[in-house]
Amino acid sequence: MLAGGEKAATLSLSLLAVYCVWLGFFKVLEKSGLAGKLSNAVFPLAKKLFRTNDKEAVYLASCNLSANFLGLPGAPTPLGVKAVEKFYAAKNRYAADMLFVLNATSLQLLPTTVIALRLAAGSQSAADIFLPTLIATLFSSLLGATLVAITRKRK
Repeated sequence: MLAGGEKAATLSLSLLAVYCVWLGFFKVLEKSGLAGKLSNAVFPLAKKLFRTNDKEAVYLASCNLSANFLGLPGAPTPLGVKAVEKFYAAKNRYAADMLFVLNATSLQLLPTTVIALRLAAGSQSAADIFLPTLIATLFSSLLGATLVAITRKRK
């Protein structure tokens, strides 16, 4: 039981360190203005994806998706909640549904949490999951977005 507790504590500290690094990285992106520039770059696509002209809601949703894409654990949640609140305030259920599905499918360029878990478990090649994860999450995100678009058109 003590050995299991020790492993759990080690794993928790490893994940905490990864979370701190990536949350700090995302804060640097926000403070430097790079997050805003990236959001402005994807605004035309995000505007079509979410079917809204609300720049603040699209900014929040874009930052949420970008943080997920970069594998920044924990960072996307407050942004996603704020974006959904904005979408609901504008009575845009479609956008809220789309953001929910894209968060659930979560396109990942850098699966940092899984890599950290594999490293903590002693994997010699923890990053070998990079390409399979990218392909699987790309497919699931495309499928999810397509299904939301199809089902919301019927209503």
